[in-house]
Amino acid sequence: MPLVKRCLAEFIGTFWLVLGGCGSAVLAAAYTADAAKISESTSFPLGIGLVGVSLAFGLTVLTGAYALGHISGGHFNPAVSFGLWAGKRFPGSDLLPYIASQVLGVFVGAGIIYLIASGKTGFVLSGSNPLATNGYGAHSPGGYTLFACLITEVVMTFMFLLIILGVTDRRAPQGLAPLAIGFGLTLIHLISIPVTNTSVNPARSTGVALFAGTELFSQVWLFWIAPIFGAILAGWFYLAVFSESTVEEPQQLKKELV
Repeated sequence: MPLVKRCLAEFIGTFWLVLGGCGSAVLAAAYTADAAKISESTSFPLGIGLVGVSLAFGLTVLTGAYALGHISGGHFNPAVSFGLWAGKRFPGSDLLPYIASQVLGVFVGAGIIYLIASGKTGFVLSGSNPLATNGYGAHSPGGYTLFACLITEVVMTFMFLLIILGVTDRRAPQGLAPLAIGFGLTLIHLISIPVTNTSVNPARSTGVALFAGTELFSQVWLFWIAPIFGAILAGWFYLAVFSESTVEEPQQLKKELV
């Protein structure tokens, strides 16, 4: 498959991830914050909450992987690209174009979320995590420290890549990889939304922060360093401990997603 088509698939997949995941957090989960007022008129307040947002992120990856995984490998995340490269499943020459496509896809997705959200009367970018941004300290949903957020992002991304590398191994059951990856991402969000609002994806963090202001954008560095570090560790670990050989096909993920 030509690189241009693979990059276009990565753009669309990452666009879908931020639109579905961050969009659900901004447009659907926000209602739960005002549940007391809503409950005056109904016994079933609107809002999907933490569980709903976690599922939304998982479902975007699941559906995106089934739709586009056979074209680009379904990375939709710079950390995944780095992790697959470290595990010798992806060529280093494709890293830069893939990451550029992913960041651009998130930027467009975040822009659409902002346009929709700003169409509501009285909309303002307020709170510690506007547009579902990631952060530490004052911008951690639970007020967690920089160190706690760093550890969370490293460990969660490490486990995410272990899941991806394991279910796309040629020895694993075929055709079920997107399900395991999507449910894995759901579980990761259930654990870590209170800590960092869950990144494990540098592009996802960057795109929404660009619309949220300089204070949020100044914390994005953490959500590049920690996920990429965790992903590379996972790639090296899987290659050293679980792989059949020291060299894997560069496009192995693409072949085994479907």
